[in-house]
Amino acid sequence: MKNKLLLAAIVSATVAILASLFAGTLVALIPALAAMALRWLAVVLIAAYATYRRSLTAWILIGLLAGAEFGHDAAATAAKLQFLGAIFLRLIKVIIAPLLFGTLVVGIAGHADLKKVGRLGVKSLVYFEIVSTIALVIGWAAISLSRAGEGVRLPPSAAAEPLSAAPHTAAQLITDIFPENIAKSVAEGQVLQVVVFSILFAMALILVPEAKRRPMLSFAGSLSETMFKFTNLVMYAAPVGVFGAVAYTVGHLGLGVLLPLLKLLATMYLALVFFIVCVLFPIALLSQVPVKEFLRAATEPVTIAFATASSEAALPRAMEKMESFGVPRETVAFVLPTGYSFNLDGSSLYQSLALLFIAQAADLHLSIGQQAVMLLTLLVSSKGTAGVARASLVIVLAAAASFHLPTEPLFLLFGIDQLMDMGRTAVNVLGNCLACVVIARWEHEFPAPVHTATHQA
Repeated sequence: MKNKLLLAAIVSATVAILASLFAGTLVALIPALAAMALRWLAVVLIAAYATYRRSLTAWILIGLLAGAEFGHDAAATAAKLQFLGAIFLRLIKVIIAPLLFGTLVVGIAGHADLKKVGRLGVKSLVYFEIVSTIALVIGWAAISLSRAGEGVRLPPSAAAEPLSAAPHTAAQLITDIFPENIAKSVAEGQVLQVVVFSILFAMALILVPEAKRRPMLSFAGSLSETMFKFTNLVMYAAPVGVFGAVAYTVGHLGLGVLLPLLKLLATMYLALVFFIVCVLFPIALLSQVPVKEFLRAATEPVTIAFATASSEAALPRAMEKMESFGVPRETVAFVLPTGYSFNLDGSSLYQSLALLFIAQAADLHLSIGQQAVMLLTLLVSSKGTAGVARASLVIVLAAAASFHLPTEPLFLLFGIDQLMDMGRTAVNVLGNCLACVVIARWEHEFPAPVHTATHQA
């Protein structure tokens, strides 16, 4: 029954796509209304298949497909559905701070092993810097080969939405790691500051006598478990939130926004696929990570990240999935949030690609030395910006301004930033999930490759 439903959905979708392709010709194979009906039939059949499988991941994909179809068919109505995605993201964001606090306090103070925290920090930073540097180079190579910025028509800068482009100095980067007000850090979504506060709190708790430490550890443990259950409840709303977010994106932007920048989009997505296949996959093999089981565990958080274009939305589920995959909770709680600030592989790839796109669109020819300095600038300036709205665009604009590049080409990216953000955010989450497993393997904490059952909500 399952296979028949899936086959029927594939056939319906294929016929609908063919009908859409021929709809503009003199002899249309199927009327446009019938093609739309076939596409919706495919969505319904896939939903029936997801019902049989009882998989939240499948339902999130249904939300994505249905949202794209609804946004295409009813753009005016779909453009008003942004609130569905916004509600889901709010519920996710409220989870992050208490979840990180609880898991880090239990993981550190519960074991009282400060040496382990130091080892995790050093190993994580070394891994993050190596992999994110490779991502920068791949983005640079991809745009250099495709030359996607050449021949692009520049829009007037007066019509562009302004961005704040304050460049990050090394001193400012270090200062911004430490919170001045934990409530402010939580409210602004500064994940790294919450992590630093939680680590210092846990270290201080170790110094407290056992009789007074035990109640706080018990509270932190209960808080952590409760927030995981809270996450499960919120995840039931994920398909609806994804539907609203995708419907709004397609309805608001339309498919026409892709046409002039299709080459740039293709360049970025091909570069992301290359990074996954030629960098992340070999790392997984060299670290003896069971790839099939890892992908099964990472599929749901990566899908959430892609559909919502939000790393924060995927963080609680990624933590839960990596723990159920076999990574110790204290390692998950340390590596994943830290990676959100220091290991944004997809964003790093995008930033180098976008910066050279600006130069190409402005018809500027840069030397290899100039390009190398730009990459080094991006490598430093991109750290610690996970909580900044449109962080990648801000970083690219700041780098462009520091090298006296024209900013007009960057405004072309505004129209498709949501579509590009979906891909780079998904790779950010996938890269951090893998980093979590690899570092656990280096710590000899990850079990020998076995088939592990993943939790499904």
